[in-house]
Amino acid sequence: MEEFRYLRTTVSNQNSFQEEIKSRLKSGNAYYRSVQNLLSFCLLAKDIKIKIHRNIILPVVFYWCETWSLTLREKRRLRVFENRVLRRLFGPKRDEVTVEGRKLHMEKLNDLNCSPNVIRVIKSRRVRWTGHVARMGRGEVHTRF
Repeated sequence: MEEFRYLRTTVSNQNSFQEEIKSRLKSGNAYYRSVQNLLSFCLLAKDIKIKIHRNIILPVVFYWCETWSLTLREKRRLRVFENRVLRRLFGPKRDEVTVEGRKLHMEKLNDLNCSPNVIRVIKSRRVRWTGHVARMGRGEVHTRF
């Protein structure tokens, strides 16, 4: 068997997570669209928008991310997804001189969003999961998987 679905995750014999990451990002976009009207409400505080992003959208993307081996392409896709959602959350930045809206740059997004970027979160989850597996007894590994 080349690949199979297990707990909503596609596991392949090639250890390639490219399709799984695409699927997770597609699901993250779908969840964003489901709360888009709420997030575009201008009277909603930015910290509430960040909490919605962190507690509704990101868990969908991070599901089972502990097992991913990320290439540069996947890291870039994840960063692009995160920046796109954050830009949508915070809206365009108004220029003081021309009074036109312009796209927020990554530095400004990082200043507005106090949480770590998606790559750091995935790495920390992977380290935590590795420690958990290392602490398991030898017999437990075979009975759980």
